[in-house]
Amino acid sequence: MPPPDNAPVLKKALTPLHLWAIAVGLVISGEYFGWNYGWAVAGPVGFLMATLLITVLYVTFIFSFTELTTAIPQAGGPFAYSYRALGPVGGFVAGYATLVEFLFAPPAIAFALGSYVHFLWPAVPVLYTALGCYVLFTLINLLGIKESANFSLVVTVLAVGELLLFMGLVAPHFKVDNFLAHPVPVSAAGIFAALPFAIWFYLAIEGVAMVAEEVENPRRTIPKGYGYGLLTLVLLALGVMVLTGGVGDWRQLSHLDYPLPEALSVVLGKDSRWTSFFASIGLFGLVASFHGTIIGYSRQLFALARGGYLPGFLAKLNRHQTPHWALVAGGAVGCLALCTGTTDQVIILSVLGAVVMYIMSLLSLFVLRRKEPELARPFAVPGYPYVPLVALGLSLVSLGAMVYYNLLLSVLFFAGMLVLLSLYLLLAGKSHPLAPSPKRGEASSGIHP
Repeated sequence: MPPPDNAPVLKKALTPLHLWAIAVGLVISGEYFGWNYGWAVAGPVGFLMATLLITVLYVTFIFSFTELTTAIPQAGGPFAYSYRALGPVGGFVAGYATLVEFLFAPPAIAFALGSYVHFLWPAVPVLYTALGCYVLFTLINLLGIKESANFSLVVTVLAVGELLLFMGLVAPHFKVDNFLAHPVPVSAAGIFAALPFAIWFYLAIEGVAMVAEEVENPRRTIPKGYGYGLLTLVLLALGVMVLTGGVGDWRQLSHLDYPLPEALSVVLGKDSRWTSFFASIGLFGLVASFHGTIIGYSRQLFALARGGYLPGFLAKLNRHQTPHWALVAGGAVGCLALCTGTTDQVIILSVLGAVVMYIMSLLSLFVLRRKEPELARPFAVPGYPYVPLVALGLSLVSLGAMVYYNLLLSVLFFAGMLVLLSLYLLLAGKSHPLAPSPKRGEASSGIHP
């Protein structure tokens, strides 16, 4: 459903190369930190199995998600798909989940940025660096999407090159015996507990949907951006995780926010120029993801405000056609989250939001296939319905595992969703936008009923 004629419209400026950079840049920090917490609960072998399972989830999900993104290229992404397929309440659930994912991923990345800087210069406090990153990159994003995307392209290319350099440096020191040392019994419980940290390897690639409205020729450009981006990330994730696990005692790396420079210091020495150099340029990968997730949450806030779910001022654009108030509001929430100082819990909250959003998007795919068979689908998921069914099944398993092993955080997540939905229903009553969805044939009237 296109936005109404009088709604704010974002600028179309992104090319396939920009989309590859945004897709990879959104995720690439997941190769630098966060995933190693999975070793603490499953060990390297169990975590490898969890990672392979999640890789299958993401391959099948991205095939399915690309159909939705190219058919409905709007800034709201999952919010727009679920609204169209499942109505206003479905749109709210998808929008809430996406917002949680993109609001809580940046604080974890900012923590890691602060930790990397602290690794290089111990006198610099982690929190001050993290807060400074929010200020700096919010200002960069205020300049406009093309400028933001060009910045993403540069730092993403540098980050990919750095990870290739890392793998080249540690590969000669890799030993299978190290990878298998200090074994943790492989069990379903350990694998399930490790799933959130395996998801961190790929979390937020779906954020490309947030900028779909700003893509030149989205129906052809988006599949290319997703495809090449996912292939790049699968190769990097598996390479980094396996090689890092075989260079020394993996237990020493399982609770750090800077496992890669620490791994290099094990094999080359902490005083090695390569170790210092890597820690310095390692900031590029974190910067790429941090910058990309800021784009993601600002567009989601913009879309929800434009749809009437959030205060209207969040949908206002500055002279660069950038949602400036959405950028500022999302940054404020992230800075508050930083003050909790709990990276692993922030990661789990972000992953919970992502998996709920995946489930809502996949359900929307099935509903739209049935309700709107005539909808133009420039990219149709291959192997329908089996490929999206695999993605849906793995998403449900992942959600169940996360709820079981993180009950308190799960209660907070779902309670927050129910409270906000109830509050909105109470305030809005039967008025816009939580009125009945447009009937079939009325889709052209826009997101607003």
